[in-house]
This record gives sequence, C-alpha cells and structure tokens, in this order.
Amino acid sequence: MNWMGKSRPGVTGTATAVSRPGATAIATNANLKARTSNGLKEFLWLLSDVPRARVLDLGPVWQATVNFFLEKGFRISTEDLLGTWKDFVSSEEERMRTAPLDADGYIERVSASALAQKFLETALEYPAESVHGVLAWDLLDYFDPAVSAPIMDRLFSILHPGGAVLALFHSRAPQRYHRYRIADMQTIELVDASTLAVHARVFQNREILELFEKFRSSKTFVGRDQVREGLFLK
Repeated sequence: MNWMGKSRPGVTGTATAVSRPGATAIATNANLKARTSNGLKEFLWLLSDVPRARVLDLGPVWQATVNFFLEKGFRISTEDLLGTWKDFVSSEEERMRTAPLDADGYIERVSASALAQKFLETALEYPAESVHGVLAWDLLDYFDPAVSAPIMDRLFSILHPGGAVLALFHSRAPQRYHRYRIADMQTIELVDASTLAVHARVFQNREILELFEKFRSSKTFVGRDQVREGLFLK
C-alpha cells in the first residue's frame, strides 16, 4: 500500500497533501452522532488493493462495522482494548490490595510501563505482520504515555509492511465519552457510552509524530469538531 503508488480514478493532482478540512459532526439523535471521515475514506482506499485484507478494530464489537467489512471482502477482528485495559487494571489493583506485604513491610508497587508489559502478555496477541489495517479510534487520548508507547510498539509489530493505522485525537477534552462504529465508506457514527476512562491528554503535533516515529509516512485530516484524524503508514 502506497499513497504515491496508487492511482485515483477521477481525481487529479497529487496525493501528498498532509492536511484537509471538512470532517464535521452532525447530531442525528440524543445518543448518536455521525461525522464525515476523510481519514476513513483514505484508510479504505489504501486497503482496497489487498486481497482479503485483515482489519483490527480496537473498539467494541458492532454488527454494523462487522457487516461493513465482510460485505467488502475484508477479514475483521475486534479487540476492545480500552475495556480490556480497564478490567486488567482493576484486577491488578485488587490483587495488590490483597497481596501480603514484602519482607520490609511495603505494599507491592508496579510502574505504569511494567503494568503495560504485563497487559501485553495477553492482549493484542496477533502474529507479526498479520494485520493490514488498525482502527485505533481515540484510544491513545485515554492512555498514560508509559502505556501507549509499548502498545504502539506492539501494533507496529503486528502490522503488515504498508499497513495503515487510523487514529483520532481530540483538540480538547470531549464533553461526552463515545464509542465508534462505521456506517459507510466515509461516515463514522459516535455512540454515547458510559465513561471507561478519563481523557488523559491532548496531543500536540510533535507528540503524535514521536508516538508514530517508526511509521514511514502520515496524513492529518483536520475537522471542525475539535477532532484530528491521523493516518499512519508502516
């Protein structure tokens, strides 16, 4: 997959622009919003020349999303990474709370990075280079940097060369917590949900590039709804 190597029927000019306006959020009812997503459109375009491309959705299972990919001949795997992380942390906190004190009378302390490494012993267990596209949504906004770094290393390792990651970044803390599902080729639905985690940070452009420093190219799509879409190519 290559931005420069793929032709665009009916499109003139170059495919190297790094920023495009136009993504907007439109309220449809009290619990659902839809946003036009140039990032999703580009993500699907990049995967379109890979037979039976495998997509990893890091949100909850939505039948609409599963059907969308299956109908287009993709393989789809789903792993609710933030939900799994929350359950893991709760379990670890309970384990440490009930664990006996060490020889010096102290409670066990585990760093965030060590906790992340333990989490990855059972999470994101896919063969190296077996996934062609990852829908990361806005998960990185909710992870501590010490946790997001090893997660990104794992995603990079399971991503096929030329594979793509689509991620969303809030320009300010969102008022509501949302989950995401796909409606069509260029529409993402935002579903109101119970808050799984507190919004941890607002990324600056430099921080995003550092997080994805192993990737060879990227594009950013800037919306009017305080959300940036980043598409990163391995």
